[in-house]
Amino acid sequence: MGDRTYLELSQDGGGAHKFYEVTVEGTVVSVRYGRIGASGQVQTSTFPTVQKAQAAAAKKIGEKVRKGYAPAVQGLRAPRAVTRRQVASAPSRARSVAPVLWRFRTGSAAFGIHIDEDRCWVGNQSGDVYTLSHGGEVLAHYALPDGVKCLVADDFWIYAGCDDGKVYDLSSKLPFAAYDIAADVDIFWLDIHEGVLDVSDRDGGLTVIDHEDEYQWSRKSHGAHAWMVRADEHAVYHGHAGGVTAYAPDGGRELWHTPTQGAVLFGWQEDTSVYAGTARRTVQRLSKRTGAIEATYGCDDPVYSCATSPDGRHVFAGDNASSVYCFSSDGTRLWKLGTGGGSALSMQYLDGKLYMVTTDGSLVCVDASESAIAAARSGSVPTAVDIKYSAATPTYTPATAVTQVATVSVAPAHGVIVECVQDGSRLRVHVATAGYEPTWNVQFPRDIRQAGARYVVDALHPAAGGFYRVRGEIRRLV
Repeated sequence: MGDRTYLELSQDGGGAHKFYEVTVEGTVVSVRYGRIGASGQVQTSTFPTVQKAQAAAAKKIGEKVRKGYAPAVQGLRAPRAVTRRQVASAPSRARSVAPVLWRFRTGSAAFGIHIDEDRCWVGNQSGDVYTLSHGGEVLAHYALPDGVKCLVADDFWIYAGCDDGKVYDLSSKLPFAAYDIAADVDIFWLDIHEGVLDVSDRDGGLTVIDHEDEYQWSRKSHGAHAWMVRADEHAVYHGHAGGVTAYAPDGGRELWHTPTQGAVLFGWQEDTSVYAGTARRTVQRLSKRTGAIEATYGCDDPVYSCATSPDGRHVFAGDNASSVYCFSSDGTRLWKLGTGGGSALSMQYLDGKLYMVTTDGSLVCVDASESAIAAARSGSVPTAVDIKYSAATPTYTPATAVTQVATVSVAPAHGVIVECVQDGSRLRVHVATAGYEPTWNVQFPRDIRQAGARYVVDALHPAAGGFYRVRGEIRRLV
């Protein structure tokens, strides 16, 4: 065993929780780094002489010490606390079954869902994220390092929040870790708005992190077990055991608090209202402006999930007894049907179809049109297509080192060049191509940043906070 130096950086109040280990064996220097409690990533370099290897190791250690790392004993600090949602699912008591068009079994319990105009996304607790067409064809597979808590969209960008404390951007060919959440935050749910990450946790806390992965503010709400967080330009809406609390996005000042009929188990939002599914068998619609309860939708069992049509005309809910409901906006129940396969843990409606992820780990597509529901209530439902996963489906894994990034020697004509620069103790990324604001930072994968390196991206989009977001492929310019 060679000379080994083990360092840790662990900060209270939403800071880092990482280790850095350097081992020198003759002319070989190995560096292992990552989150405390995880195995981490390993990089190995070979030098011409023992003296040069020792000098390189000393330089690496010095750089980390200057950034706040300190010698530590491995194993003394606890790894990240992870609470996986324990849910029960009873058989439905509904007289009829919903008209399921197709079903895709992910192989593990799943909570993550996002449905957009192009495709359907589902993420499970094994770290698998699949994309499918609206007709049920499996298009791609993302293999993430840990269980997926949720999938959230922020305009074009799609993010997966995982049990390893990282939030992965899945919007381009190369998925990458965009945010790293402090280890003392036991993540329950996430949302992202204009590149700002909002994290709700087991203790009822709310933590806000900006586009540079830097802590902004945190608040402890009126109740624990915060399963809901939704955000827009006006507020962050936080649902927990004590109801729903709204905070100003800039600084976290409490705007209003409304107790709900039971602990909040899920949340949804539209332009002017936020919806809270509760353990007391209701979905409640609250005014975003005042917090006033505008309508209550009564179910027969605790509500695991809810969603609405885009205009709020219809409200959908899934309970813990494998039933799914539809209400009119005023609270009138229109129908209740069995899901045909477990309770809906998350759901989303689009273009006459209701998509659900259920307790058996399936993504289910239900025909929610009036004619299909009427036929189902009379006992006539289609035969659901069981979607199969093909081994030929492309699989993507996150880049954890600069060597995993594709390279180009000449920038494409329509590409945008960005450059990684040292800014004190941090590496920032700025735009080198003319026509952009040169002082703005670019939200960029930390694992592939290297001082002085240049990269080509397909496009950059300005965000409201005064920074750029990458869209499309990232390639290193060599």
